[in-house]
Amino acid sequence: MNKNILTIAGYDPSGCAGVIADLKTFMAWRTYGMAVITAITAQNTQRVDSVYPVPMEVIGSQLESVISDIEIHAVKTGMMPNAKTLELVVELLKTFNVSGIVVDPVIRSTTGYEFADSKTIQIYKEKLFPMAEVVTPNMEEASAFAEMKVNDVSTMKEAAEKIFKMGPKNVIVTGGHLEARAIDVHYDGVKHTLFDAPKVQSHHTRGAGCTFASIVAVHVAKKQKVMAAIDPAKKYLARAMTHPFQIGKGQYGPLNHNVAI
Repeated sequence: MNKNILTIAGYDPSGCAGVIADLKTFMAWRTYGMAVITAITAQNTQRVDSVYPVPMEVIGSQLESVISDIEIHAVKTGMMPNAKTLELVVELLKTFNVSGIVVDPVIRSTTGYEFADSKTIQIYKEKLFPMAEVVTPNMEEASAFAEMKVNDVSTMKEAAEKIFKMGPKNVIVTGGHLEARAIDVHYDGVKHTLFDAPKVQSHHTRGAGCTFASIVAVHVAKKQKVMAAIDPAKKYLARAMTHPFQIGKGQYGPLNHNVAI
């Protein structure tokens, strides 16, 4: 546990997603996890009831306290409750000269709650993406950022190219919502690489996007190639989705992060 990874994201009290899912992942992958909370949500496996943005000064204080004391090897960003919070996070990352940034650009919860409006999406594109080592949108998020319909591998490739032009070093469009196979598309500005796997039939999928991006952040922290993270992440997710526990009453329950690496 010689790498320290910071997640900057929202708090989900049900433990399905957000910083709790990130911290579970960091621990499973034998790294040291820390968290700066951007919003406190009231949610469970069925719905998001409310979102309470953390005051700007509190977010800044959290980040300053951590960075002033502990070396950060990678940062994973998740849910931002509004455009102002995202702008603040961008400025703080610049101020503290933070690198190794993995952006999970969350725009909607699994249960359908909208987290990002058009202004927030624009700030992602103009300010945070250019700072990122990796951006990991799912197909819906890729559609929003690339301003096109993303519904198959061909359009995933096209969207990855468009998002890459916004400034990140790597783009991974995740294809968990494809019907037949789970295919992710990685683009580094030179070529597309496809990562194909059988689609796991499971309702235990809450927090999958958070977990995937967190595993990518583990590899970034260890100075490993981004592409080296994708297959292990997909295999870990497949195992974490395949468990018999019924947690909550919602249609989609959480992953089981307590699986062997």
